Amino acid sequence: MPQRDQQYLVITALGRDRAGIVNAITRHAGECDCNIEDSRLAIFGEEFTFIMMLSGSWNAIAMLEATLPVLAAELDLLTVMKRTQRGHQPAATTGVSAQVTVPDAAGLVERFTNLFMRLDYTLAELVSKTRPEEETDAVLLEIQITAHHPTGENNAVLQQQFYRLCAELQAEGTITLMNH
Repeated sequence: MPQRDQQYLVITALGRDRAGIVNAITRHAGECDCNIEDSRLAIFGEEFTFIMMLSGSWNAIAMLEATLPVLAAELDLLTVMKRTQRGHQPAATTGVSAQVTVPDAAGLVERFTNLFMRLDYTLAELVSKTRPEEETDAVLLEIQITAHHPTGENNAVLQQQFYRLCAELQAEGTITLMNH
């Protein structure tokens, strides 16, 4: 199918994690003749969340929009759907990858995302997870961020401010530049 005729739909499903649940959703997308362009799965406690970007003809996407609510009810899932367009990544971007480990406290993820936002970076991926520190009873927060900037003009400033924030928060962090 020519790209211009493709329709796109983003779906988020949330529910109790159990064997076969993701397969039921992906099978339904295939039965509606939709292609999974991109997807992410995460487990939070006993719940899972599954996000997909689907493509297909107008009829395929419309069929999925009409039938997914019935499947979601059968599977006891919360679902959200939204039509979208294919994203256009600028031809030349500079990316950064950052990893942080810090004693956990409220507001830490926002401190790091705010740093990237203030310097006009677009977040492409954000993963955060807490874990117990092995030698003590402390809880550590691990943050991974991938971000893009169209020109990379703020890379030196970002690196400097990133390491300053890590020092302020007594965090261990690394930031790596990636050219695309």
